[in-house]
Amino acid sequence: MFMWNPVAFLFLILCFLGAESVWASGRAVDYVLVKKAEGKMYLLSDDEVVREYQIALGANPEGHKQQEGDQRTPEGTYALDYKKADSSFYRAIHISYPNAADRARAREAKVNPGGQIMIHGQKNGYARFAPLTQMSNWTDGCIAVTNSEMKEIWQMVEVGTPIEIMP
Repeated sequence: MFMWNPVAFLFLILCFLGAESVWASGRAVDYVLVKKAEGKMYLLSDDEVVREYQIALGANPEGHKQQEGDQRTPEGTYALDYKKADSSFYRAIHISYPNAADRARAREAKVNPGGQIMIHGQKNGYARFAPLTQMSNWTDGCIAVTNSEMKEIWQMVEVGTPIEIMP
């Protein structure tokens, strides 16, 4: 006969509720891929896509970032080099733009290459508008996701992970 055990039942419920986050944190994301034309960002582990996100980019998304204020998202391979919990947006992970080639190109053009390019959530206090804001490109060159997606990315992606941003 089946005996009711409230402790075992609670344990099972907690296991089921936490299964997705345990799986997600158990997978080491070793590469982030952004396809600007698709409006998608992919988290990869051993060449396997483990997460896919719809993203918003800079308001002028076509082409590689040339200078500060051009509202373009850079293209190329960079690193996610630090996390910023106290951002103006819901969490942020910094992209190592500009690299040496970007700085050389900007120096030759006599412009400031810009910087502070991040993957981030929504502007603080405006999360409820994410269903609308994520329908268009609105950032100054960053990569934006919803806050719940940013929370997941924050947990899954370690500092030092490479990111490739493709046209």
